[in-house]
Order: sequence, then structure tokens, then C-alpha cells
Amino acid sequence: MTAPKDAQARRDIAPVICYPVETLPAPDMGVLDAARATLTKTGEVIVPPRDAAAFTVPAGHFFSITSVEGAQVGDLNLWNANDLGERFYSGKTRALHGTHITRGQRMWSSFPALRPMATITHDSLEWYGKDAFGGSVHDVIGTRCDPYTHNLLSGGQYHHCCHSNLTRALADHLGVSLAEAEPHVHDVLNVFMCTGFTRDTGQYFMKASPVRPGDRLEFFAEIDLLGVLSACPGGDCSTVHSSDKAACYPLLVETFAPDPASLKDWQAPALNGYDRTHGR
Repeated sequence: MTAPKDAQARRDIAPVICYPVETLPAPDMGVLDAARATLTKTGEVIVPPRDAAAFTVPAGHFFSITSVEGAQVGDLNLWNANDLGERFYSGKTRALHGTHITRGQRMWSSFPALRPMATITHDSLEWYGKDAFGGSVHDVIGTRCDPYTHNLLSGGQYHHCCHSNLTRALADHLGVSLAEAEPHVHDVLNVFMCTGFTRDTGQYFMKASPVRPGDRLEFFAEIDLLGVLSACPGGDCSTVHSSDKAACYPLLVETFAPDPASLKDWQAPALNGYDRTHGR
């Protein structure tokens, strides 16, 4: 194919940010930091390697995910605990905040609610930034490892992909069949996972996570949350994806209640203000 004479001029056109965020509602991190200083632990769940577990968090409380034994990444799904139709919207979160999220940024919910579900209040890997390969941690670009893509690329029936882990754990929590639970499973926040896009082919890549035991990602629940976390069968995702070969470790989910006085002026975010008439 012959390039046009103005090919370079077309390439040299400066990009424009799709969603300028200057008017995006921002969390009051000073208030949240003050609340963090008052936390009392209310519960914990251990997520076994190559499996998943469910947990709930009331609005106004906190939860954290911690690496406890070895380098391990996790795939996180979140729903409105009172309405599974409102769930984490990774694509819009990516469009608003970028490919990876950290302290002070939020996990946004699906249409028509489109509001903050959780705000990241602490990230022990915030220091990592972006490496020479373009990699960073806590991505909202990967969908989750799943048995359908595994079958497509490799054949076989592998049942411990994160999609299947999340499906089993959600079904168990809700007391429903796998078939009923599976449609609710959605694109994830890849907790601790180090990812990016190759510069030459634009392919999604993973590399060894910098996570170590004790590393922790903490969130503030903006609404009542149901969460399910999968301890990925890729371990630290340094070599393989969706297999029994990688060294895998558990993850710890802890929940915390703040002193109510520390959040006396806080209010849960309202549903999105669009009137839903769609021009009619």
C-alpha cells in the first residue's frame, strides 16, 4: 500500500484528551485520610490460590486487598450490593482516569448510574509509576482470563481462569446456579497486575508484578458493595496465564469501619443526573 504524500502530516496532528476531568467530582482525600486514622477491623476473607471469594462492604466503610505469602495478582469485580445491574465499568474508568488507577482515583459504575463505587485510598505500589516498557500496576485494560479464550487459543477445558473463579464464587454467595451468576461477571480491576501495550504491535502484555507480601491496595466504599476477588492462576503473571504451572498464593481481603464522626458530612454519591430521555 502506498502512503499518501501528507502521511507524516496526518501522523503529526496533536492528540486531544477525550474526557477532560477538570470538572469530574473529586474525592475529598483529606476527609478520607482522617477517617482512615480511626479504622476498626470488622472482618476478613482469605482468597485461596486459583480460586475466588466474595465479600460485602457497607457504604462509608473501607476494604483492602493484601498480598500475604508471595507475589500474586487478583481480579476484582464490584457490584451495588442492592442491585447487581449496577456494576463496575472498567471501560469508563479507563476513559476517565487512564489505563491504570491508583490513590485518589475511583472505580465508576455502569450506566445508567455512572457514579463512584469505590475510591482508592492507599496504594503501596504507587511508587512503581510507569516502567521503560510502558508497564504499570492495577490496570483497567485487561478483561480477565477466561476459559473461552483459553479454549479458543489452546483447546481443552480449564476451569480455574478468573472468569470461572468469579462465576463460582458469585453463584455460591447468591445461592444461584452458575448459569444465573455468569452474566453478572464483568471486566475487572487487575489488582497488583503489571501490564501495558507493546509499542510496535499495540498488544496487551503482562510482566512480573512488583507486588510482595505486605503490599496493599485499600478502597473506600462509596455505596453498599458486593465484591468478588479471584487469586489469578497466573500467580505474578511473569510467565503463563491460566494454568497450574505458576506459583500461586492467597490474597487477604479485610474490611474496616471508621469512626462515624469522621465522616459526619459525607454523603453517598447520587445516581447520574442524566434524564434518560435520549432525545425523545
